[in-house]
Parts: sequence; structure tokens; C-alpha cells
Amino acid sequence: MKLYFAPMTCSLSPHIVLRELGLPFELIRVNNKTKATADGRDFRDLNPKGYVAALVLDNGQVLTEGPAIVQYLADLVPGNSLAPANGTWERTRLQELLNFITSEIHGGSAPLFNADIPEPTKEIFRQKLFKRLDYLNKGLVNKDFLLGAFGLADAYLFTVLKWLPFFNIDVKDWPELASFMERIEARPSVQAAIAAEEATQPV
Repeated sequence: MKLYFAPMTCSLSPHIVLRELGLPFELIRVNNKTKATADGRDFRDLNPKGYVAALVLDNGQVLTEGPAIVQYLADLVPGNSLAPANGTWERTRLQELLNFITSEIHGGSAPLFNADIPEPTKEIFRQKLFKRLDYLNKGLVNKDFLLGAFGLADAYLFTVLKWLPFFNIDVKDWPELASFMERIEARPSVQAAIAAEEATQPV
């Protein structure tokens, strides 16, 4: 398999999951601006949507969208601890949480990256994001991870919360989330993924 990624983007989540599961893969960097890839392709030929991540399977099929990719990967390793079995109530709860992170944290923070959006408008998005962070912070009281054991949702939430400093938001304002981030970052798979991405050459 090949994982097409860009540093400091949501593609870190499936990268972490690949390493947690011990699956073999090739890491290929994408230039987010030019869409050039380290293996000499136009990334838009793989994913016409133009954004990472994209997972290219050994049979040539291409899968995009982080929550879909990580669930596919988890299902390749039956009995793993990252995701409940497909079709179970517990898996549905995981999907509920992945959708929340996608729409309310990942999507909700996206406007804050946009330099063309006026600051008063951005403040509206910040306040909405703060409410979502309050919700997650309360949910982590007396818990190490979102759903009990470390899983797909934790890798995804860690990935998107890594962006908070870009918005001048300090995760320490949410003590449970701050502790959560420290726990996740200490995992060998996370450290290995971050180091591997930093070691790649710009495209």
C-alpha cells in the first residue's frame, strides 16, 4: 500500500494507524500547493478532490477521506484493539465519534486557516470550536482515551488538535485534552509517524 500525505495535515491520522497495526506501506509526500508527489505524479490524478490523504491499495484501488481509510485499515487486521468489529453497536459509536471529529473539529477549524476570512468572522468559528472542545474535555474526565482503549478516534483527534497553535489556541485551557495530547504523543507509533514525515524531502 501507498499512503500519500502532506506534513501537519489530517493524513497523519491514517499514518499513525498504519504503524499501530504494523501494516507494510510506502509513504509518499505531496506538495499541497502544486499537487506534485514525491513519485512524480500529479496528486489530482489519484484524488480529483486534490487533498490528502489517499491510500493506494496493492490492486490499484484508491481510497480517500481519513475516517474511511482508517476503518478500512483496521478491518484488515481482525481482532485489533483500534476499532470494534464492523456491524456492532460499538463500531457504530466509533463512527459517530469519527463523524463528530470530522464535522465539528476538523471542518469547524478549517475557516481559521483562511487568511481571507475577516477576524470577526473567525471569532465566531473560534467560539463554536471552544464549545466542541469543552464537550470533548468533559468526556475525557477519568478516561485516558475517547472510547476506553486507544483507537482510531484518538489518532484522528490528536491529529486535528495538533493544529491549535496555528490558531493561537492553547490546548492547556482544556486540562483533560492537554493530558490526552501528551499521552498520544508519547506513543511509539505517533513518534515514529511524525519523525518519518519530518524526514521526507519537500516536493
